[in-house]
Amino acid sequence: MVAAECAPYAKVGGLGDVVAGLAKQLAVSGHDARVLLPLYRGIERQRHGLRYRQNVCVHGAGGRERWAGVWEGRLDDTLPVWLLDYGAYFDRAGLYDENNREYADNAERFGFLSKAALQVCKDLAFIPDVMHVHDWPTAPTAALLKTWDRRLSPLSATASVLTIHNIGYQGVAPRAGFAYLGLGDDWFNSHVCEDHGRFNMLKLGVFFADAVTTVSPTHAGEILSADGGRGLAPYLQWKRGDVFGILNGADYSQWSPATDPLIPANYDARRLVGKQDCRRALQQRLGLTVSDAPIISLVSRFAVQKGLYLVRNCLEQALRELPFQWVIIGSGDPALEKYFGELPGRYPGQVGSYIGYHNELSHWAQAGGDFFLVPSLYEPCGLTQIYALKYGALPIVRATGGLRDTVVNYNNAADSDGTGFVFWDATPSALLGTLRWVADTWWNRHDQLARLRQNAMAKDFSWAQPAREYLKVYDHASRARRALLERES
Repeated sequence: MVAAECAPYAKVGGLGDVVAGLAKQLAVSGHDARVLLPLYRGIERQRHGLRYRQNVCVHGAGGRERWAGVWEGRLDDTLPVWLLDYGAYFDRAGLYDENNREYADNAERFGFLSKAALQVCKDLAFIPDVMHVHDWPTAPTAALLKTWDRRLSPLSATASVLTIHNIGYQGVAPRAGFAYLGLGDDWFNSHVCEDHGRFNMLKLGVFFADAVTTVSPTHAGEILSADGGRGLAPYLQWKRGDVFGILNGADYSQWSPATDPLIPANYDARRLVGKQDCRRALQQRLGLTVSDAPIISLVSRFAVQKGLYLVRNCLEQALRELPFQWVIIGSGDPALEKYFGELPGRYPGQVGSYIGYHNELSHWAQAGGDFFLVPSLYEPCGLTQIYALKYGALPIVRATGGLRDTVVNYNNAADSDGTGFVFWDATPSALLGTLRWVADTWWNRHDQLARLRQNAMAKDFSWAQPAREYLKVYDHASRARRALLERES
């Protein structure tokens, strides 16, 4: 695995959880898995028990050499994690950006990581069958395996699998970022990686990868469409026989109310008393009135994709009409940070908010919430709604991508197999109508709501099944790589 994030070392969103969860499951299943990511400033060597391994020399365009250190940690005390130490690129306050501004040299930073992945494997004598790369930061690894390291290399038979976690972020950079890779100008064309005169890192990976996956079956179909492909649909259509959708799993060693050490009280579907304790603790912590009012939690990046403007444009009417209390946690869009940050002062006791990333409070929001809102305009998979199911915080989601694949809509029937509430139109009125439906269910069909909670908490989205699906894709990619080598020989 070559990635920009891996929990608990570095995590901005769901990518960090996915890389860690899948890698651990592969190891549990008997496969020799490793993870490579940057050694960012925020990763404390002593806290994570990192030990220095050795230096590696990474060759860039024009024969330039850069030396970087490799440190090693462990996931679950067994799975090796290699961390690339190069301060000029990674000793910074953020992973991708700072003060909501992307680093101007991101293409070079992560191009360096992609090139280092090959050298680290050689120097540490680990020759993988597959390099699994994630999103635009490490997509160039797939290209380097077929160009930079094409012949007479121990990695010549190594296949590549590219997982697109969020197609809305493609790593579009100035052409100089492509030149840094040293692939040759012939590859800089509209079919491979050129994007209106600029360098598209994700597009480069799509072209060269032996297989491409995305993180839910529904989203795999969406990215082949003009709307869902975000400009890459024609290139994904060209490779559609190598495109797969695999639903993300959840790491229940980190996200289970029965064992979660971060929440005020543990509970499970058979004994929900602890959830009531978590509700009261959440109300007290965020200044909400301690009452039986239902709590809707929202934990999200404040980005257009996440549908937060749908919430903003109907929330105050909901606050006036409906009995809910609201817990809102996140950061991003400055206008949304200001708006949600000011709500507790305007609606004291009814709204509690925290602007920023707070891991413990995110767990509290799941454990203390009665409902969990994910109103995304598009959502490749989403993990928060999967966690919410296990914590008995019934998801309220829009029918897109992985949200559609993981939440079964309530249908008002006593024997419903529903696990949450689903709306289709990306409009404030559709969201408000769904909130009214939720409120009506809370007050008038509470027995059915209890059934939904039992259904939700019984769902199993562990990594075992997704890992089996990924192994099939790895086999597909390896066969494709071998076939290409045979054609070239």
